[in-house]
Amino acid sequence: MISRKNAAISKCIIHKVGNKFNSTRNAFSEQPVDFDEASYDLMLSFLLKPFGNLVQSHRFNHHADISLNEINSYSKQVFMDEKAFIEASKHMVMHLFEQSNSAQIKTGDVLVVLFDGIGFNDFETQALGVFKIETKVNFFQTFLENNSYDILVQKGISSRKLDKGCLILNQSDTEGPVVFSVDNNSYDAQYWTDHFLNIKYADDANNHTQQYLELCKHFSTDIIKSQYGAHEHSNFLAKTIDFFKEHEVVNVETFKEDLFHEEAHIREFEDYKKSYESEQNLVMRNQFDVAEAVVNKEKRKFKTDIRLDTHIQIKLDIDAPDASEEYLERGYDEEKKMHYYKVFFNAEN
Repeated sequence: MISRKNAAISKCIIHKVGNKFNSTRNAFSEQPVDFDEASYDLMLSFLLKPFGNLVQSHRFNHHADISLNEINSYSKQVFMDEKAFIEASKHMVMHLFEQSNSAQIKTGDVLVVLFDGIGFNDFETQALGVFKIETKVNFFQTFLENNSYDILVQKGISSRKLDKGCLILNQSDTEGPVVFSVDNNSYDAQYWTDHFLNIKYADDANNHTQQYLELCKHFSTDIIKSQYGAHEHSNFLAKTIDFFKEHEVVNVETFKEDLFHEEAHIREFEDYKKSYESEQNLVMRNQFDVAEAVVNKEKRKFKTDIRLDTHIQIKLDIDAPDASEEYLERGYDEEKKMHYYKVFFNAEN
């Protein structure tokens, strides 16, 4: 997670990237942007705000040698010598152009930005950002003509949403430079992360926690909900979150013993985990440190609602794993030939 409290734009240049499949070409600037105060303040916030809540970071990847990763190489050139900024930014755009292996890949504006004062792990560092603007929005522009105001429609960049962007920090660990990435257009996910940046998640507590919570979420939906019902599905998710909140270190064997009371259910989970790892091409650790920030972020994505076909919805509290077992009963009414839930409570809030 980064801090932009003391961040500043040192250099910014804008190019346009085309698509080789529809014969649109790149267009390059020769000079950095000269901001006025208003556009500078708005641009700084627009570019960095999406990274403020990111917990997981990435590292550069390459099948042969990480030093051969193009974006890693170009960013190092800039950090070593800022005079290389303009030429390196052009090479980045050309590399992005080469990844347009489909007519569906959108053309757009590419902003390459050098930042100072990016906060990370209690330090401040430089960062190189690459941002692609694919979506333009319509807006009204008023103007004065012949003593009367008129109006026309123009297209421009919305300051509310960044399509794609990455921040490459001038700070490394044993896996290489720290990279953060955002991509709000899912139709071409591999184009940005796998082909252009060629990055992978860092091998750290954030990633291990994320992977295991994703496994549990999919297992709960694919197995528990389909075989045992929405009540057990929600109950499992609540207990999973509770386990991660109560432990600083997750041991997989302890997790299974705590959440499953029957050997058959443990085997069911183990079989699902093996197939999930194979499908996702990953191997999960049997023990790892818990990243609290990831748990807090992911629990908001866990859906514990029970939606009934009678247009009634029961919402369970993800932070109260014992409540559904103690105060919610499921049964079947022989007279009505319908299932029912019985809810116990002391008072309405």
